[in-house]
Amino acid sequence: MYAVDDKGRVSLPAKLRKYVSPEANDAFVITRGFEKCLFVYPVDEWNKLEENLRNLSSYDPEHRRFIRAFLELASESQLDAQARLTIPQELREYASIQNEVRIIGTLDKIELWNPKVYEEYKSSEPESYESMAARVMR
Repeated sequence: MYAVDDKGRVSLPAKLRKYVSPEANDAFVITRGFEKCLFVYPVDEWNKLEENLRNLSSYDPEHRRFIRAFLELASESQLDAQARLTIPQELREYASIQNEVRIIGTLDKIELWNPKVYEEYKSSEPESYESMAARVMR
C-alpha cells in the first residue's frame, strides 16, 4: 500500500518508474478505469490509446458514449521532484481513494485502487487464477 497525502499526491514506486519510457518525460494521464479503479498512462502510451479512440466512429452512439465517459475525467499529471503524481479530487472520489492506494502495473498502464475495493474485486472473481490462466493463455 502507498500513502496518499492531503493534496492527493502519491509516490510512484521506482520499480514501476523504471519501465516508463523516456519519451513519456515523466508526464502521465490519469482517467477513470474499470471496476472502480483509475488508469494511469505514461503520456506516450496515452498517445497510442488516443489513436485507437480516434478510429472509433463518431457516428456510432455507443462509441460516442464510451469516448465521453472515458475522457470526461481524464487529467494530465507530471511527476514532481519527489516522484509523486497528483490525483485530482474527482478521480479520487470515483475510485474511493482516500489515505492509501494499491498500485498495480499492467503492461501499458498503471492501475490505482482503493485497497478494500481491490480485495472485494479479487474475492468476487468467479474462477480461480489457475483456471483463468488455463483458459486465457491457451
